Amino acid sequence: MTVPMMVALAITVFMIILIMIDRLPFGVPPLIACLLMVVFNVVPINVAFSGFANATIVMLASFMAVIAALQKTDLVSGFKRTISGLATKGGFRAYVLIIVFVMVGCSIFGTGSTAYYVLVIGLLSTLAYNKKLPPSKVLMPAGFAANHPMLPFNVALQYGIVVAVLEAAGVNERVDLVRFSLVNLVLSLGFLIWCLVAYRMLPDHPITDEERAADETTGGGRPAPRSGGIADAAATATATATVIAPALTRQQQLATYVSFVVAIAGMISYSYIGDGGYAITGLSVVILLLTRVLNFAEIRDAISQPIILMSAGVIGIAEALGATGLTQLVGETVAGMLGGNVSPFLLVFVFCVLTSVLATLTGSTIGTVYVFAPLAIATCVGLGLDPTAAAIAIVISGWNGHFLPIDGLPAMVMGVGKYSLVQFWKFTIPMYFIRLLALTAGALVLFPM
Repeated sequence: MTVPMMVALAITVFMIILIMIDRLPFGVPPLIACLLMVVFNVVPINVAFSGFANATIVMLASFMAVIAALQKTDLVSGFKRTISGLATKGGFRAYVLIIVFVMVGCSIFGTGSTAYYVLVIGLLSTLAYNKKLPPSKVLMPAGFAANHPMLPFNVALQYGIVVAVLEAAGVNERVDLVRFSLVNLVLSLGFLIWCLVAYRMLPDHPITDEERAADETTGGGRPAPRSGGIADAAATATATATVIAPALTRQQQLATYVSFVVAIAGMISYSYIGDGGYAITGLSVVILLLTRVLNFAEIRDAISQPIILMSAGVIGIAEALGATGLTQLVGETVAGMLGGNVSPFLLVFVFCVLTSVLATLTGSTIGTVYVFAPLAIATCVGLGLDPTAAAIAIVISGWNGHFLPIDGLPAMVMGVGKYSLVQFWKFTIPMYFIRLLALTAGALVLFPM
């Protein structure tokens, strides 16, 4: 191992530690690491900060503005009315319809949207106890459904990261957006199947403090599950959260929908016309500005969100690791340890488990993905395999941990639903493995290695 390799590795480990201790604002650690790469002469400054000129980052930033505009439309109000109506009817059919409806809503907001899962969980937390469909029976599956799009056309963030890590690893592979979306669909269907199976095992108890107190007073026979400090804090935050969408005129809402369609069309066309497709996505934001759906300050805030800084920064780190030859060295070493007869399914599945577990423990999905994806890509290249499926599965797996209540979504689910840890694990541990198995299978079928 050369000196530049060791320095690059040390800086990367330092960045990961900064992300894990969570003492700095989100997105700052990669920027510090990029600066250190330049100071210690690992790579020139244009390489270290190449992520900010990356076509994928331009597209992601633009799409963040489009999503911000969508949250001002009547979609949110319609969603709330539909969920409340279904929950009142009750029964298994209503249970299924609520989960599917939440998954359809996720198609619009995108995977991992904090605003969306807070909206879903906050809404479900207000439902009165109904013996036909207790809120505790639907809140957990519906809460996690907010992470699984049924119509996965809004996959800009994950798609962009896949393209970025492949490019950073020196793999010039055009990833077909339609097939990428189908991988997400396979994952979502695996999750939905587990929800159908788990219906009868989900607990039945009130979730509001008033109803739980009354239930205990009357001897309802349903013990009060305990929840940890993180979950309680999340429950309090969710219970007080409200989503207020500024009123838009009919013309403005139409302009927002047109902007969204243009943005999606731009992303799809990338596979055929290259960077021009991403430029089309950027131009879709102009529609929002001209129609005054978003003012310039709102657009500026949307395109400079911390997640954009994080993504742009770690691209530079990946470029630096690749430039020193460290990524290739690790890939060849791992490939040598695995041997030439390793199962592609096992290889991809193991990397998905590693990525999702560390993303859950550290709370840094993007950072963890950018660490493991290049290693997996290099390993595949070392074995003579097409790394596209591995890159896709690993990136998506970062958003599919959730077996511990130590991150935003699972903590809110456990806290608001008043689930015990045992009740939580009975649903989430099988869900975890089913999702990763479906994800691995879908990636390998649609992108053969």
